[in-house]
Amino acid sequence: MSEFKDAGKIYPNGTEALKNVNLEIKQGEFIAIIGLSGAGKSTLIRLINKMHDVTAGTLIVNETVVDETLKGKDLRKFRRGIGMVFQSFNLIGRTSVLKNVLAARVADISFIRSMLGWYSKNDKIVALNALEKLGILEKAYSRADQLSGGQMQRVALARTIAQEPNIILADEPVASLDPITATQVMKDFEKINKELNITVLANMHHVDMALKYARRVIGINDGEVIYDGPADKVDNDLLKKVYGRELTDDDIMDN
Repeated sequence: MSEFKDAGKIYPNGTEALKNVNLEIKQGEFIAIIGLSGAGKSTLIRLINKMHDVTAGTLIVNETVVDETLKGKDLRKFRRGIGMVFQSFNLIGRTSVLKNVLAARVADISFIRSMLGWYSKNDKIVALNALEKLGILEKAYSRADQLSGGQMQRVALARTIAQEPNIILADEPVASLDPITATQVMKDFEKINKELNITVLANMHHVDMALKYARRVIGINDGEVIYDGPADKVDNDLLKKVYGRELTDDDIMDN
């Protein structure tokens, strides 16, 4: 479980990215975060895995207080339970899909073994199972840079599953994909959430995708949570409050 208590974030340049955030995120939820670019969506998910630090209030994730005292070995152990999926995939193009997924297992082996690429049989089984779950096992020995954008994102998601986290943070995971491919990737997130009971917290650019796949929506406007509730309760009036305007074609993927 994760809990924000009056949490806020002010960057060194004085920008107040988040203010007075109060949220409780339970294990197994599928949550989409919506709002304009710059509203604070990315900051919110980056606070959870301590890519950024809270500057006000309290943040507790998996019973750990996430503050400036969390560092070194304790921080690395903490981050093992949190997977991250980015819009840009973050794969090593010149190596195989399997090796990209195995990178998630580095924290479980010695430095020398990781440098030499010596992974255990169990590590390889975990990685191959992750690829199979996402329907791309046949690409295990292909180079990552030979894949389509959708396949790359599914490999990135498989890598995250191989990490065996209890939370997955996704920062605009389908923003760069076409509608058909984006739908498949979102179905993959939905499958992982339901079958593995992994909490999914996704920062979404396209509102229709957020409302279709997430069960809970958090709407942010200018650093403040405007809405926190069921996805099926979100209507046009609420979206106007979150976005401060009517939605445009850019806010909708399937139009």
